[in-house]
Amino acid sequence: MSYWIVFLVSMAACSIGFYMYIWFFSVGYGLAISAIAAALGIAFHGSMGAAEWIACILLFIYGLRLAGYLLLREKKSAAYRIVLNPELERSKKMPLVAKFSIWIVCGLLYTLMTIPLYFRMQNHAEPDAALWVGVAVMAAGIALELIADQQKSAAKKKNSRRFVDTGLYRLVRCPNYFGELLLWLGVLISGVTALQGVWQWVAAILGYLLITWVMFSGARRLEIRQDKNYGDDPEYQKYVRSVPIIIPLIPLYSVKKCKFLVA
Repeated sequence: MSYWIVFLVSMAACSIGFYMYIWFFSVGYGLAISAIAAALGIAFHGSMGAAEWIACILLFIYGLRLAGYLLLREKKSAAYRIVLNPELERSKKMPLVAKFSIWIVCGLLYTLMTIPLYFRMQNHAEPDAALWVGVAVMAAGIALELIADQQKSAAKKKNSRRFVDTGLYRLVRCPNYFGELLLWLGVLISGVTALQGVWQWVAAILGYLLITWVMFSGARRLEIRQDKNYGDDPEYQKYVRSVPIIIPLIPLYSVKKCKFLVA
């Protein structure tokens, strides 16, 4: 299977963003990852080993859960709808050319993010320790993100007006984004011993660098929004000065001044 087919699968799945452009990055993102995982399983089913099947199943489940979680949040959360409604209006006014540009960029991004696993299968690489380590890191990242989402939902049910600083949020302010970074690091690790030639290395590393930039951009947007909502709360000020924003144990507490992270 050509990587161009992977790209077309990604594009088809995230085309849902034409309804609302923000879905290119959210619901369409989840659907694209699931679709790519399914496409890889179908195309390479005859030569895949246990670890490769596990990797594809993890990505498939992850993508569907993410898309479903985001849609459910939009339906149930009044606070999130307040944030989302202006984006819907903005999407209606956005020129079609702009939407096409975002669509192509997102389709390419999701292709690059999954391409280490594609190259492993396309190159018919033998299963090795790197593949299993990568799968384990992927599973850890997905589990971390799932737990973080559940903990945040539970905390908001108790007090919707307070910032979340319980559970994993005691260790890092964006544990779901950290889980995302772990997931895609696992995908990269799973393919490193199978990459051949400069092009494959560049594509695999570029995909991880881009999703890292996207996650830090998301953390910056969240920090700015939370500063607006909770900035006058002394407990919040203490929290943001003592808990890293995205990577546990790394003393990086703020990225709001990093304008290169605007996405």
